[in-house]
Amino acid sequence: MQLPTTTNSLDAFLQQPNIETSPAWEFIHGQPQQKPMPTLFHSRLQRNLVNAINNKTEAYEAIQELRCIIPPLSPVPDIVVVKSDRLSDEDGPPQGSPDWIIEIHSPDRRTLDLQNKILHCLGNGTQLAWLIDIQRQQIWVWENEELPLVFSGTDILPTLDNISDLTVEEVIAMTQQRSS
Repeated sequence: MQLPTTTNSLDAFLQQPNIETSPAWEFIHGQPQQKPMPTLFHSRLQRNLVNAINNKTEAYEAIQELRCIIPPLSPVPDIVVVKSDRLSDEDGPPQGSPDWIIEIHSPDRRTLDLQNKILHCLGNGTQLAWLIDIQRQQIWVWENEELPLVFSGTDILPTLDNISDLTVEEVIAMTQQRSS
């Protein structure tokens, strides 16, 4: 399904009927952009990481592919982690930036585009962001608006409120796990 590329306002984009198709459409810098179709390893990592986070905390909830509305953008990060009390029973995204976003680099996405999306979220209230590079087996981590640090191997990754003590190796291994 195609969205009109002439949609140049967030409000007009959000009124489009097809933005919730799979893969999801995002509104980035005045342009609708469809996310690439995830690979098997990408999908496994998303599922297993969401399960690992949700099994460690009730204070936060990890959710795959949740639309965020952070004007003037509407990103759909691979994973968002939001404080449970910010989620409502009403249909629709939580208000404001998620507390933590996780993006998984795909070969057909430019790293700079993902970093710009992360920086926009961080500039609007997101406290933590991970950019997972499966091929390089490393994870870039931003905390608040600090410059990113690169973690690899047995490095323990920072999480919100020390939810977990996952290492980069453990996260990358989740691409191979059939279920978690």
